Amino acid sequence: VLLLESGGGLVQAGDSLRLSCAASGRSFNPLSMGWFRQAPGKEREKVAAITWNLRNTYYARAVKGRFTISKDNANTTLYLQMNRLKPEDTAVYYCAATWGSPTEPGQAYDYWGQGTQVTVSS
Repeated sequence: VLLLESGGGLVQAGDSLRLSCAASGRSFNPLSMGWFRQAPGKEREKVAAITWNLRNTYYARAVKGRFTISKDNANTTLYLQMNRLKPEDTAVYYCAATWGSPTEPGQAYDYWGQGTQVTVSS
């Protein structure tokens, strides 16, 4: 499964961005999906995740209430709506897919995109 992220950019604190992740050649079903990020000098962290059947979503404490993970009806595009962005949200954001539980750590994810840079200025 090839994953391709888009939508990153440079914004000011308080702005919004929507990241997209498209699957090449197939739908995500029945893969569960996640968004991860990695800032310079920091470990990769899971930001949000969603089960393949859309029944459950999970968010890191740092983004809960500001970020929303979703998928389109065709199950071919994953989104991360990011509102009220903060400078500490600056990172490369990756989408990833897993045949297992989306609550698993990043090492358990099977497929990864190449990442998209999000920079939030103060």
